[in-house]
Amino acid sequence: MALNLEKQLQFYGSYHHNPANIAIHVVCVPLILVTGILFATNTPPLVPLPETLQIPNLPPNLGTITAILYGSLYMLMEPVAGGLLAPLLLAATAYSNHLTSTYGATANYWALGLHLVCWVAQFVGHGVFEGRAPALLDNLVQALFLAPFFVWMEILFLLGYRPELRARLDSAVKKEIAKFRESKKLDGAAKDKMNGS
Repeated sequence: MALNLEKQLQFYGSYHHNPANIAIHVVCVPLILVTGILFATNTPPLVPLPETLQIPNLPPNLGTITAILYGSLYMLMEPVAGGLLAPLLLAATAYSNHLTSTYGATANYWALGLHLVCWVAQFVGHGVFEGRAPALLDNLVQALFLAPFFVWMEILFLLGYRPELRARLDSAVKKEIAKFRESKKLDGAAKDKMNGS
């Protein structure tokens, strides 16, 4: 997966163009990411650090390392947007570490319920509003990594961030959707021909 911002957002945008589905993703994707990080905070510290380098609620467990990795890669893709998102990821991770260390299994049960509800809502959004399978069925790693950043960029675009990029992406996504719909029509016509319809 190359860290080409436009190419990555174009891929993801071609699966998410319906406003209702985008709204579902704006709500659910951050919750899926944060609950996933919360699950990962249940691991012990993976790197021993001297006490002077330890940060409260950010031990070097799998959750913290994941948040740092995501934030770093997002900053490589788009320094300003990634730089704004990275501290939010670390704050969510610190809170997740606090929840798992304070409430243990109870925090995990609530997170699991929220996690599952959000996944179901996203699949419903794709089936009902997009009429297309989710991006994760075509490229799981790319979709899991891009979804939070795509949602963040959608929010920034709504606030007026980089209108020229948004215009280019909207145009490219419309072309991708048209190609997808045309191939779907051709597939349907070929099936009808094979069935003798």
